[in-house]
Amino acid sequence: MDLMADDSPPTRLRTMASWLMTQVAVGADRVVGERLATADTRRHHYRVLAALDESGPSSQAEVARNCGVHSSDVVAVVNDLVGKGLVDRSPDPADRRRNTITITAVGVGKLRELDALLADVQDELLAPLTTDERTELVRLLGLVLEHQGRS
Repeated sequence: MDLMADDSPPTRLRTMASWLMTQVAVGADRVVGERLATADTRRHHYRVLAALDESGPSSQAEVARNCGVHSSDVVAVVNDLVGKGLVDRSPDPADRRRNTITITAVGVGKLRELDALLADVQDELLAPLTTDERTELVRLLGLVLEHQGRS
């Protein structure tokens, strides 16, 4: 006898915040990745551009810390972005052993394009929610993330 004929998850899962967040995150991650790919960009590219736009010129180590990209991945991401003309990499005048990464004007333009693309994704993902509900959801998720020490 098939007790789950309608393919619904058990009620105890549907009422568990962790399970719901995981299900939403999987779908959101897929959509974000697909949309960024249409702009010839990946998540790490966006994160690095956003960090540089907000923080200004930074060392590669600072970029890794500021945007949550593993330090071993930052070099490849920065290489991609330099190749596309979105960032410049130059020796740090204070310490010639380090590189300073700076977003270019082209990079700022690309970031604005990606911001608009991701705003559309947010609208799609959160369509069932009102503006106030979206604001509250972001606030609550931020609190949970902060509690985990990952803000």
